[in-house]
Amino acid sequence: MTALIRPATPQDIAELRQLYFEVYGHGYPVALGSDPTEMRRLITDPHSHWLTARRTDTGELAGSVVVQTDPGNRVGKLVGLAVHPHHRQGGLAGRLTGAVTADAFATGALDSIHTTVRMVTQAPQRVVARNGYRPLGLLPNAADVSGCETLALFACYAEGVLERREPVTDVPQALMPLLGAAEEATGIRYPGTLALPFLDQEPLLPPPGGSGVVTATATPPGTLLTAPATAPVTTRTPIEVITAPGFVRRRFRDLFPDPAGAYSPLRTPNTLLTSPDGEFEIYAALDPAAASCALVAVHPYPSAANRALDSLMAALTRAGADYVETLVPLSDTAALHAFLSSGFVPSAGYPAMRRVGDRFHDYVVLSRTNRQIDFRTTAVSPLVQPYLSAYLTAWASIYLPPHEVVR
Repeated sequence: MTALIRPATPQDIAELRQLYFEVYGHGYPVALGSDPTEMRRLITDPHSHWLTARRTDTGELAGSVVVQTDPGNRVGKLVGLAVHPHHRQGGLAGRLTGAVTADAFATGALDSIHTTVRMVTQAPQRVVARNGYRPLGLLPNAADVSGCETLALFACYAEGVLERREPVTDVPQALMPLLGAAEEATGIRYPGTLALPFLDQEPLLPPPGGSGVVTATATPPGTLLTAPATAPVTTRTPIEVITAPGFVRRRFRDLFPDPAGAYSPLRTPNTLLTSPDGEFEIYAALDPAAASCALVAVHPYPSAANRALDSLMAALTRAGADYVETLVPLSDTAALHAFLSSGFVPSAGYPAMRRVGDRFHDYVVLSRTNRQIDFRTTAVSPLVQPYLSAYLTAWASIYLPPHEVVR
């Protein structure tokens, strides 16, 4: 089959909605595949790149892909890659990926493009890798598509970006497996980065009757991690959850008028979590359809809510998010320690994510899930296998007592 790849137009919206339904059914948790208003906004947005593929003989819509961009932060995200079931096996997914990536980078406005791919099969991992995307980590239980799924994070870079990374001198010990996996999987190095010792704290224990001991040196063919109990705390912080998207966005812009004050590209907060006394305000992008949440910023300063992170998780679970992630600079050891001590696990790195002047700074994704993690049905390709081993090692170091970790 031959196909013509061209930009999407508003006239394509009805066919695009049908395409995403044919590929994902009713379970696709992204508005660009189901919400006509959001689809029109993206198609007409001069900073977005939406390409479609149509059969040259019949004109039938065969595929679609989008790169959304944050031009202020020079970061893009590839989303919505879909090929009709009747037109697979012909390399169309790879052609669409390559075309939209080249289209987005050609503007000169982006330093990197990242994407998350489903791991129900290995094919999506290979498609993005063949188009220059590097594996950066795993996001366990990150999306509720057809059940709770683990996603893999990949990123592609403009020329010369990785050569201008700012070095990091030390990181918490729990991050070392992730950095080692990145070196093995991508060749991206962390020369001179030293491990800081573990915090002096009790590990977070899984509840009784869990799935057994996870070894720190071997990855079983099928692995299941029991959802962890929260860390022991002496007090609980009441959390009020405000889900008023318009109000939250306005207040967020008032408190963080400078984008540098709250770095979270392509994330728009729609939920505010705060203590009754107003000691802190946490801004989050909550997506109940995907049962996930991204923490965007904390006011008045990042560490203000450190002691409330366990209460925060409980509040977000009640609000419908079983998976929570946050993006932290690799150099911010205080913030990393705070999230690690509250049960967040290093899941993925993002080298050279943020541009400051002519240098680039590395970030790390830390995540926590209240659902059982079941890797037995996850199709882990050799590209991301090092990250699975790293995640299991980090999980064990955080949630298992030292005498239960086999070394």
